[in-house]
Amino acid sequence: MTAPRLLLASSSRVHGSGYLDHLETALGELLAGASRLLFVPYALADQAGYAARARERFAAMGVEMDSIHEADSAAAAVERAEAVFVGGGNTFRLLDRLYRERLLAPLRERVAGGMPYSGASAGSNLAGPSIRTTNDMPIVYPPSFDALALVPFQINPHYIDPDPDSTHMGETRDTRLNEYHEENPLPVVALREGAMVRVEGRRMTLEGGPGGKLFRRGQPSVELAAGTRLDRILDTDSGS
Repeated sequence: MTAPRLLLASSSRVHGSGYLDHLETALGELLAGASRLLFVPYALADQAGYAARARERFAAMGVEMDSIHEADSAAAAVERAEAVFVGGGNTFRLLDRLYRERLLAPLRERVAGGMPYSGASAGSNLAGPSIRTTNDMPIVYPPSFDALALVPFQINPHYIDPDPDSTHMGETRDTRLNEYHEENPLPVVALREGAMVRVEGRRMTLEGGPGGKLFRRGQPSVELAAGTRLDRILDTDSGS
């Protein structure tokens, strides 16, 4: 088994910049040596438009791109892919389509074999053991919430800190994540906009200036600054 290589971003854009601009350097490092990329647009309804936008952006980075929705066989496209990027959108729709195409196991096996995996938002949710910590509405009903389990923790993209001055009476993101831990044991890495997790084998590092938070059942949340080695924290975390 080859060491997995992953880049899991909170979002595909941040305020004041364009699509994938803040990820260009990290993506370039991840994709070094790959001549073509397989794009997965299943999280959006307009897959053709999504793929066209992504193809133009990756071309600007000098990377040729194929979109899985255009392939005669999605399974064959995964099998021959040199690298994959899973785009954002609705996580339930993304996972449902992957189940219908029977692609979860092939993707998992290719990543375990060393194929670089990158994703943003829903594509990052997909890398966790389940999609239970997505922010999305369940607009479709996948056969299971179980996902790729490429990392041993849940991911919550687009994390927003509680605003102490807000008059909004609804639940904060912290409330929602604490509710997750009332029923589930796995830790959650919450990523603010602009943050990402880079995985190189067993080494898992949080990157991006905004950082994030680590939520664990029965414990106070922990601030995660850029450069934090998640593997070192999680090695001491029983997840209970």
